[in-house]
Amino acid sequence: MDYMTPDLCDDNPDLVQVLQAVFNNYGGKRSFGGEIVTIKCFEDNSLVKEHAGMPGTGKVMVVDGGGSLRKALLGDMIAANAVKNGWEGLVIYGCIRDVDAIAELDLGVQALNTIPLKTEKLGIGDLNVPIQIAGVSIKPGEFIYADNNGVITSPMALK
Repeated sequence: MDYMTPDLCDDNPDLVQVLQAVFNNYGGKRSFGGEIVTIKCFEDNSLVKEHAGMPGTGKVMVVDGGGSLRKALLGDMIAANAVKNGWEGLVIYGCIRDVDAIAELDLGVQALNTIPLKTEKLGIGDLNVPIQIAGVSIKPGEFIYADNNGVITSPMALK
């Protein structure tokens, strides 16, 4: 489904929160949205990889990477696995890599930037905890929408 974040903001001014304009759109799916699954990790994408391999239909993985610009939390293999398992997209408060391959996938991906260096896999991180990124508090089970205009959240599904 295509979402227009300006329209969602106009139609739901009392529900939406708008994340700061720090994200870039990298995925092949330019507009995406769904129920939030949060991951909090720092320079370790173990949980991102694990959950990309689980069913994600109707869901968006929101990854708080602490804003690190030193290592990529998503690459083409993990992204392809997320597509295979039905994820709508990922919003990553950190970096990704393999951007040309990710741009060819039917997956929404927003991130701060790119870097070619992968992370260590130490199994460190937290799943489905409240996080704070780009000036907004984000809770698992709420909803997130993203397009070329920006990223917004809502406590309930929007149409």
